[in-house]
Amino acid sequence: MKIAMLAPVAWRTPPRQYGPWEQVTSNITEGLVKKGLDVTLFATADAVTKGKLRYICPKAWEEDKSLDPKVQECMHISFLMEQTHKFDIIHNNFDFLPLTYSRLFKTPMVTTIHGFSSPKIIPVYKRFNDINHYVSISHADRSAELSYIANVYNGIDSDNFTLRESHGDYLLYFGRIHHDKGTREAIDIALKSNMKLIIAGIIQDEDYYRHQVEPFIDGDQVVYAGNAGPEQRDKLLGEAYALLHPINFNEPFGLSVAESMFCGTPVIAFNRGAMAELIEDGKTGFLVGNVHQAVATLPDIRIINRGYCRSRAEAKFSVGKMTDSYYDVYKQILGQ
Repeated sequence: MKIAMLAPVAWRTPPRQYGPWEQVTSNITEGLVKKGLDVTLFATADAVTKGKLRYICPKAWEEDKSLDPKVQECMHISFLMEQTHKFDIIHNNFDFLPLTYSRLFKTPMVTTIHGFSSPKIIPVYKRFNDINHYVSISHADRSAELSYIANVYNGIDSDNFTLRESHGDYLLYFGRIHHDKGTREAIDIALKSNMKLIIAGIIQDEDYYRHQVEPFIDGDQVVYAGNAGPEQRDKLLGEAYALLHPINFNEPFGLSVAESMFCGTPVIAFNRGAMAELIEDGKTGFLVGNVHQAVATLPDIRIINRGYCRSRAEAKFSVGKMTDSYYDVYKQILGQ
């Protein structure tokens, strides 16, 4: 079985720091290669993989601002589409644009829907529903207008995260600094509980950061640690008292939530989107409805078994489980 894996090209695969879709694409690719499958990753020239690498884009457009995003995306997608006859399966991790090519070749295509940026993109998925195989990353993020071949939770490489039975006394916010992700709410939780908060993540909304986040950063109770890379991520997550995830949107998955549990660190999250599928309430963290409820649960974090957080994460969100599930999808499509 020859598999073509189409990655996004906003960031390198795997990302140096931020890049959730690129990270998941890398995890799928490396997991399938480890299983002994023939995988060709279509990504940027500086991508890192143990599979075969094909590229036409020299760099990720977010990392080289001299590159035009639309030009790079069109070049990248068409580069693979001109070679579909070489593969048994095309695995699309690039959202809806590659679907528009799918009536032009015979190779079956699996599309992992990493989230709907807007309801306006659903008509594209609907138009090509009859010849595509859609995979959701949570049951919460399914559209009633589409049909799916499977639900496959994102898988985390456990080797990148260390279980720490002991922990520090700080709260952690890890993610994009944006209203959707609830950075300000995390600050409010920390201030109301009189606990230290470390914020780590890319500033996606400069205006939001300037007005809702920056005024509270004092380097003491509220600290901004920047956009953390893999090693720093492991340390920050593992040593935190708890991860705060007070989201203001229906998040499709939430990689940092699963990564936190791999470190043994419980998560306090607003109960929206896929959070109820990731967090076992009372056992790996707490599902709450607002800032006040989040503050009230903080003392109970002490009763959470950090070893259980890790074991449950391994059972549900491992790379091995994810790649086994995708391999089953491929075999089902190919009639094997």
